[in-house]
Formats: sequence, C-alpha cells, structure tokens
Amino acid sequence: MSANWDDNQPIYWQLREKTVAAILDSTLEEGQPLPSVRQVAVDFQVNPLTVSKAYQSLVEDDLIEKRRGVGMFVREGARARLLASERERFLKEEWPRLASRLKQLGLTLEDLRQSDSQ
Repeated sequence: MSANWDDNQPIYWQLREKTVAAILDSTLEEGQPLPSVRQVAVDFQVNPLTVSKAYQSLVEDDLIEKRRGVGMFVREGARARLLASERERFLKEEWPRLASRLKQLGLTLEDLRQSDSQ
C-alpha cells in the first residue's frame, strides 16, 4: 500500500479504501488478520487514531471484526458483500457517466474490445 494521500479526502477514508481494495484483490483474505493499528500508523506515518477510525468504519460495515486481545480480522463473506456493493455503485454512479462519454465520442463496444487487445 502506498502513502500518496489525496488532499480531497480524509486520510482515514483513504486508509479504509486501501483496505477495501486489498480485500477485493484478495491481498487480505477472509479470516486473515489485518496489520495492527500501530504498524499501519508507523508504515504510513499517520496518527494511530486515524487508523483506528478507518478500522472502526470497516467494523461498522461488518467487513472486519475485532477479536479482543488478538486484533482485527477480515470477516467471512466480506469480499462477496464488497463485490456486490461495488458493482451496484459502479452501475448506478460510474457507468452512466462512462456510457454518456462513450456515446459522445461515438465509441462502440467493438472499438473498446479492439483497443483492449492492442
């Protein structure tokens, strides 16, 4: 995970999104422990409270669980829930803009397929 921060979003949210991406990419697998709050804070040179806030957000979304005295772990089914919600968000928010832009440029699915194979 890189520490390039976007000034337009809170750092805790960016840490949360990095963790979500790691779950989606299966870098963090279900049942696997997350790095400790202290370790993430040191690695990214951020306040431990910022990391705790990111992790708490994931706990509230039922993607990770706290195991007292042991740490944080990726919940079973977290990846499937994330895939479903991210696909829905893409279709509702991103795809309409993309489809509009493709239409504006006169691009077809065949054009996209050909550019992908080059």
